[in-house]
Amino acid sequence: MSLIDDLQAQLKQVHTDGAAALVSAEANIGTFIDHFKQHTLQYPEPVFAVLRQVKPVLIVKNTAIITRFADVQEVLSRDDVFQVTYKEKMEVVTGGKNFFLGMQNGPDYERDVANMRSVMRRDDVAKWVVPFVAKTAEACVASSNGSLDVAVQLGRAVPAKWVAAYFGCPPPTDQELVDWGTAIFQFLFCDLKNDPTCGATARAASVKACAWLDDTIAKRKADPNNKTDDVLGRCLELQKANVPGMDDLGIRNNLIGLLTGAIPTTAKCCAQALDELLKRPAELEKAQQAARANDDALFSQYVFEALRFNPNNPGVFRIAAEDYVVARDSAHATLIPKGTSVLASTQSAMFDERFVDAPNEFRVGRPEYMSMMWGYGIHTCFGQYINRVQIPGVLKPLLRRRNLRRAPGDAGQLGYSGPFPTRLGVEFEVAASASAS
Repeated sequence: MSLIDDLQAQLKQVHTDGAAALVSAEANIGTFIDHFKQHTLQYPEPVFAVLRQVKPVLIVKNTAIITRFADVQEVLSRDDVFQVTYKEKMEVVTGGKNFFLGMQNGPDYERDVANMRSVMRRDDVAKWVVPFVAKTAEACVASSNGSLDVAVQLGRAVPAKWVAAYFGCPPPTDQELVDWGTAIFQFLFCDLKNDPTCGATARAASVKACAWLDDTIAKRKADPNNKTDDVLGRCLELQKANVPGMDDLGIRNNLIGLLTGAIPTTAKCCAQALDELLKRPAELEKAQQAARANDDALFSQYVFEALRFNPNNPGVFRIAAEDYVVARDSAHATLIPKGTSVLASTQSAMFDERFVDAPNEFRVGRPEYMSMMWGYGIHTCFGQYINRVQIPGVLKPLLRRRNLRRAPGDAGQLGYSGPFPTRLGVEFEVAASASAS
């Protein structure tokens, strides 16, 4: 934790002595920025707590870190000023065309979002997603003989099968789909230093994924008797109706964007939420009681309160398209110069004691408006309504089991490869609770 101690000392000096101290401290703070992403994967909240108190808007080396709730909300609501940064990489993935996850608000964005919302319908959640996830997750747990790697055998396995069925795009193998999505997601959203190896892996994965989707679309169009009511089938119906943006390439690009985000993030959230519950035996037991009683609303509250302590990411990056003063009417008002890279820390916002009551306590029942689990503004997570039920749904069959505990040794500790969990072993009694249904 020496990095935290050094940062706190430097920032307190800046707070006391002003700009001159910031100049003298820049090298040390710059070192912090260089290692920020990796460090926050392990110790995020202590870093943010220092910044919220001493330097809520920190700018150094052309990077701004925004840590207080109101300021994060302000940045993410000004999408015309603080713009998404993914366009170039998304064009690499698709072979030259952006898709709506990387678009600014405008006609193309509105068209593609409207199209995809019309084929991924809110009523699908109760009718399709919930029963499929429940059945698939229960099968994974029941077949595990009382020992399971949550990150791999549950967190990845269930969304991979769900994606293949719901989207109507069965992959060559589930593992290939997981590998493609993970590589592409890491390249798009996590590779801040443009690592050549990460880029090469993602390019190879995107070539295979695009070829698979192109082939899948062609086969479905060649079979006039296939009337399956899935996402691809609905897209093709829009194509028949000459809806703009629903040509083959448009369908493929939108699908690859959604498929990429559907698996690695869900797997990560499942593993990290369970890891946090395992750290808190009393809360784990209450969550298990809710699961066994089929109180899905209460069970979900336990899952997402756990995930607040270790969410999918520490925040989202934007780029300032013009000079802008954040928190203009406050004592910490700060000019963000045009071209500055901005981290709006949604994780820090959820621990801002100015807005969230007793943020360091584990409490279920917090108001939904206090959560930034899904981001904020126009690029709020497209699949949030699915994720609200899918993540608890994946974990529920496991938490029904008695004597749920970590596996011995390193196997029972949350392990990572890059930003994604690769290991969280648990053990439990094989039989489901008698109250499960």
